[in-house]
Amino acid sequence: MSVIVPARNEARNIERCVRSILRTTWTSLELIVVDDRSEDGTGDLARAAAAGDLRVRVIDGTPVPEGWFGKQWACDTGARAARGSTLVFTDADTDHAPELVARTMHAMRARSIDFFTVGCFQELVTFWERVVQPQLFYILATRFGGAGEVNRARRPSDKIANGQYMVFTRAAYDSVGGHAAVKGRPAEDLALAQLVHARGLRSELALALDEMSTRMYRSLSEVVNGWTKNIVTAGRETLPPGTIIRVLAPLLTLITPIVNIAPVATLIASAFVTLSPSLLLWARLCTGLLLVWWVFIYMKAFRLSPLYALAVPLGAAMTMFIIVRATVRGRRIEWKGRWYNAA
Repeated sequence: MSVIVPARNEARNIERCVRSILRTTWTSLELIVVDDRSEDGTGDLARAAAAGDLRVRVIDGTPVPEGWFGKQWACDTGARAARGSTLVFTDADTDHAPELVARTMHAMRARSIDFFTVGCFQELVTFWERVVQPQLFYILATRFGGAGEVNRARRPSDKIANGQYMVFTRAAYDSVGGHAAVKGRPAEDLALAQLVHARGLRSELALALDEMSTRMYRSLSEVVNGWTKNIVTAGRETLPPGTIIRVLAPLLTLITPIVNIAPVATLIASAFVTLSPSLLLWARLCTGLLLVWWVFIYMKAFRLSPLYALAVPLGAAMTMFIIVRATVRGRRIEWKGRWYNAA
């Protein structure tokens, strides 16, 4: 098995990631870190974290070719260097439990899986991470449902993967064209999951909340920039074919945050204008139900204080801003100091 970590300017994350992967209970493993022309010493920190472990290779990335996103090019570079018959692509901001790789391999072999991906626990530390990120994950959950719904889906547009941890058999990876097949797609994980299904290969999504975690972003600006890259472009690719419905994708994505804002906004408006009793009753009931629902979500899914449910309207407002921002930018995308034109 080969574990491939594309890493660009990941100085604050790469040591934790490398050390966690090397703690694996799986005995046959090589770890390839592709330093994607980092400017913060990521490659040196990866080598230091490996501490001379012969299972680790740190590869210096080459300039990104025209038409490629940097992550896809780094993953492709790592895949070409890998020796394993199974390829694991994982992000540099992840933390792996020792049993994760072994459980992955056992699951794939037992069920003859060609492509395996897991949903991991999301570490939310700062106020803005805790207020905004759950809103965006909730949009994804509303669209795709849980792992069971994704695994039973028949249409490629109903498939999804988590790019923080994707596993291919080498044969499956080569058969779909690898990352070269999605080189210009901002949400490469989604595109690969759909491509795998369209080719008739067997895929599976599982939850590994106790075996893997990640902290995607650490500030409001990172949250905004990160989700701007994916939210609208990916949203279009999850819709059935048809020009009109794809044009309407941003409006459809706005439905969830609007639902979370509208009742509270109505109650606030009632302090300044006279509203009908029925409208006020609706606003009060919906606000109460939303509060109870988000208390449950924060405690159960994110293991956070239920008091964050009180900030749901603020998080929904920021989510609407991200969606509008992404829509205005269109297919012109900035990420980690690079600008791309999405395919």
